[in-house]
Amino acid sequence: MAEPQIVVTGGSRGIGAAVVSALNEAGHAVAALSRSGTAPSGRALACDVSDAAALQQAFAEVAEAGPIVGFVANAGLHLKGPSADFSSEDYEKVMALNATAVLKGAQTAFPYLKAAGGGRIVTLGSFFDRLGVPQNLAYCASKAAVGAMVRCLAVEWAADGITVVNVAPGYIETDLNRDWLARPKVKAWLESRAPLGRAGTAAEVGELVALLMSGKLGLLTGETLYLDGAQGINH
Repeated sequence: MAEPQIVVTGGSRGIGAAVVSALNEAGHAVAALSRSGTAPSGRALACDVSDAAALQQAFAEVAEAGPIVGFVANAGLHLKGPSADFSSEDYEKVMALNATAVLKGAQTAFPYLKAAGGGRIVTLGSFFDRLGVPQNLAYCASKAAVGAMVRCLAVEWAADGITVVNVAPGYIETDLNRDWLARPKVKAWLESRAPLGRAGTAAEVGELVALLMSGKLGLLTGETLYLDGAQGINH
């Protein structure tokens, strides 16, 4: 019998790689899509997730190995700069990958999940979606858009047995920011702002996504789950 598949975008490094590893460790068959076509484990496919045709081709290839029952939209881009002169080009780049590509991915996944009798979509947002962050207008707007899309898709696709959940991490240590988070000034700032006093780990994000893909928590849909150590609600 063909094994059910979960597709993860941006699965080559950082949070995406941790998600792929956690899903594999939980016994899921995972197909990781990324520009590099690499992954820490499981199956890896090269794919530009902002390209609708490339997504269609990648999903069709994954489906040859088994029904697609889960989709994790993780790929993203972070560009920052003063809002007064932030370029339209950079704004469009952020929105294209962080928001539009999430919709394209969900739309591509939809017929496969429906054909499988239902499934789960998990998006990777950010706690910046509800904060006013200087020089981060595009990133904050793109992540707020993801939360809105999740609510709409959850309501619209519930009848097809598809649930949609947004995971919104706070500061998460990865190979991209490890040195920055280790700076004494940054550590002291996090200790004062985050009630738990630290950044999260990519593995913790992966564990949450794996739990959401476990087949449990079936009533949970349309929500944004903040994984930020309560930093976003700290007064």
